Amino acid sequence: MSWDSDFRERQAASVKAKTALLKKFRAAPGPGDPERKAREQERLKIVEARKARIAEREAARIAHEKASAEETAREAEQRAGEERAAAEAAKRAAQLKAEEEARIAAEQKAARDARYAARKAAKRERRQHQKERPRLR
Repeated sequence: MSWDSDFRERQAASVKAKTALLKKFRAAPGPGDPERKAREQERLKIVEARKARIAEREAARIAHEKASAEETAREAEQRAGEERAAAEAAKRAAQLKAEEEARIAAEQKAARDARYAARKAAKRERRQHQKERPRLR
């Protein structure tokens, strides 16, 4: 019989719990209750504030991305300017080197031509001296 009594006790406890839950539900304020409306208004304010914070963060993120993109563009433009300046300097250096090499080549040619002309002049002079000397035969 103890099993029966335990079952009845559990059944009674279950009925008690269900009635307590039903009382609590019936005691809860209805949809027209001012307290419930106030809580709902508070929740709506919280939701609106959350939406505003999300919008703020999104605007800040977009502004940060825009600033970052502008900074990247400025850096790229600066690098391009530096590369152009370096290319221009290299071009000028190559031009100066070419001019220097051309000047040196011209000087070397002039010196070579002068040596050649001196050799020719000396040869002519030797021949002239040979013509002026009487031959001994």
